[in-house]
Amino acid sequence: MRQLWFGGSFNPVHFGHLICARAVAEAGGFDRVALVPSAQPPHKKGDTSLAAPEHRLTMCQAATRDDDLFHVDARELARPGPSYTIDTVRQLRAEGQAEVHWLIGADMAQSLPTWHEPSSLLAEVRFVLMARPGWPIDWKSLPPAVQKLQNNVVPAPQLDISSTRLRDRLAKGLSIRYLTPDAVVDYIQQHKLYLKR
Repeated sequence: MRQLWFGGSFNPVHFGHLICARAVAEAGGFDRVALVPSAQPPHKKGDTSLAAPEHRLTMCQAATRDDDLFHVDARELARPGPSYTIDTVRQLRAEGQAEVHWLIGADMAQSLPTWHEPSSLLAEVRFVLMARPGWPIDWKSLPPAVQKLQNNVVPAPQLDISSTRLRDRLAKGLSIRYLTPDAVVDYIQQHKLYLKR
């Protein structure tokens, strides 16, 4: 069974994540997609808009409960310290995964050189990049090892949905129905998440 790993803060998870991940999985012949919510995203240190890890995990579980393609992996929540992708990949390899295919937005290619142990990441991970709307990549400005990932870009549906947009709407008291699964909307309302402080 071929599995695609998809890490992120999922703050909150939304249809853009799910629809694009499904499209990439189908295009790449993957049987399952694992959502891996990060406990402490290293690039979002001190971000006051970040919901507690347990909330983000539960929303991912609620969003994918009735979909056999997806499952949620909570390993990063069980590990102390920043949620470095390389640590998760090494854990997966130690558990017997011969190859780890890791899904990122193509916009993340620009920041990959700043990730924790970038050289090791590029050597140990098979990155799959999904094209996102409005994020042109200046490949020539990137290190040669990252430039090679240009061949790994998979077109995904052009959905103008982001977690930032959902949080902004919630802070303004606007609805996020039809942008994320109803189970996520209900959970956010029940726990009063992302309200303007």
